[in-house]
Amino acid sequence: MDDGSSSDGMEMEIMPGYMELITRAYSVMFSAFRDCKDCGLERSRRTLLDHAYITWMEIFMFFMCVVMWTKVRRGLTVYIFEPFAQWCCILPKDVSKMPESAWKLVFYTMSWSYSTYLLFFTSYSFFQNPPSVFYDWKSGMSVPIDITIAYLIQGSFYGHSIYATIYMDAWRKDSLVMVVHHFITLALITFSYAFRYHNIGILVLFLHDINDIQLEFTKLNVYFKTRGGKEYLINDVLSNMGAISFSITWFWFRLYWFPLKVLWASCVTSIQSVPNIPFYFFFNTLLFALLLMNIYWFLFIVLFVVKVLTGQMKEVNDVREYEDEDLKGIKKDTNDQMSTEGKHVQNGINKKKHL
Repeated sequence: MDDGSSSDGMEMEIMPGYMELITRAYSVMFSAFRDCKDCGLERSRRTLLDHAYITWMEIFMFFMCVVMWTKVRRGLTVYIFEPFAQWCCILPKDVSKMPESAWKLVFYTMSWSYSTYLLFFTSYSFFQNPPSVFYDWKSGMSVPIDITIAYLIQGSFYGHSIYATIYMDAWRKDSLVMVVHHFITLALITFSYAFRYHNIGILVLFLHDINDIQLEFTKLNVYFKTRGGKEYLINDVLSNMGAISFSITWFWFRLYWFPLKVLWASCVTSIQSVPNIPFYFFFNTLLFALLLMNIYWFLFIVLFVVKVLTGQMKEVNDVREYEDEDLKGIKKDTNDQMSTEGKHVQNGINKKKHL
């Protein structure tokens, strides 16, 4: 079985800096593009048929797990999360939002713990030596069962998350970006599994899930800070600590380690290990899009820090949330639009009657 460890004689590479990443990535990608004489849809079609391996059973298991996550979340919400929120007498406006954060905290804690186990308590050396993700790569190679399980869990969860963001979660200022993020993440998970780039996929998942744990932990403490009309200091302290650690680890994991470990391996060293690597530009485009979204969300974090430091925000709040006035405005605009459309329909009916 392929364990993903580095080949004998392969020395561990030193992590580059930002400037080295930019210059080397540009040089390697430009050279690869220049040397690609027959790039186009026909070559992409042939590459997809020749190198993508995924079975109908795996697709079936994916959709089964998507449905399972949705059912499990509904069950936990109805029978545990909402009753617990009501029993704790948190603010009415937070009762509907608390189950979402509780559900995500449970899932991401589980998924990140499993990714941590794979990267630090097994023989995989992907975190310590990111270029090793492409050592001994072969088209159609077998995927270790422990990584297959991680992919099934994460892929199906993001399939569920696309539905949940639209129909189950509270609508926020970045919800459209979140839907795009879920589609890109699901595409990365699906295609990286089919093309057997699963080693780098585990590294990407590890570097992203930890921030979701801290975000949901912080939001839960904000919701539970006021219970039964009383303010609880412990939840206030925990929410502040969570916000600080979230801000630090977002930069460290997603804006430092992610580009300098993942993008370095995918853009630069992948071609060194696997000349003519399939779908090189496609995967790197998706990874760079993920980086841009991480930068976009980091702007919300900077906005939050600025508001706290300048005294505009007295307590920790999710700056992506719509204020009550915003929600009223959205509902008013929606109702006005529906009312206008209803009048147009009624006028049309009246005209038909006169005719």
